Amino acid sequence: MNAAISRFPIPDSLDELPQDLRERILAVQEKAGFVPNVFLMLAHRPEEFRAFFAYHDALMTRESASLTPAEREMIVVAISARHGCLYCVVAHGALLRIYAKDPLLADQLAINPRSAPLTERQRSMLDFALHVGLERGGLDDDWQARLLADGFDLDDIWDIGAIAAFFGLSNRLVTLAGTPPNEEFYLMGRVPR
Repeated sequence: MNAAISRFPIPDSLDELPQDLRERILAVQEKAGFVPNVFLMLAHRPEEFRAFFAYHDALMTRESASLTPAEREMIVVAISARHGCLYCVVAHGALLRIYAKDPLLADQLAINPRSAPLTERQRSMLDFALHVGLERGGLDDDWQARLLADGFDLDDIWDIGAIAAFFGLSNRLVTLAGTPPNEEFYLMGRVPR
């Protein structure tokens, strides 16, 4: 495996990893056709790998009546762009393109969420995510009233803030490790598979 994936040790082979990590990585590889570099970057600390992906999955795959998978990825792209995390902008931009079925939206969000073609509801969601993720802001009465009026419930509001906070952590870990995005991510959702 390529050591340029991280400034920290990565496994020479998946066979070196605990079985649960190996199985998770192989399942992702089967579905995506490649192993995302973040999996290898985190694999040198199995307990942290497990905790990271458990929380990631709890936030990003949780069923919601109103917060869609595309909207969750919008939050990730907007936060990651502001943190200058190329890996997360590229990787989650690919997921956003796929979920939204829009090859341009991720790039527009990464450059300027205010000029991206969003609904007012989505603008409110991203404004709050950036408030939490960049301004260290909290949920006050005004934000709560605005978000509730835009159709989010308290569980959705928690998810918006938690996704913004979690990807602050993710952005910093990827940047710390110097982990580049996989080349495969760049074309996902842009060209037919």
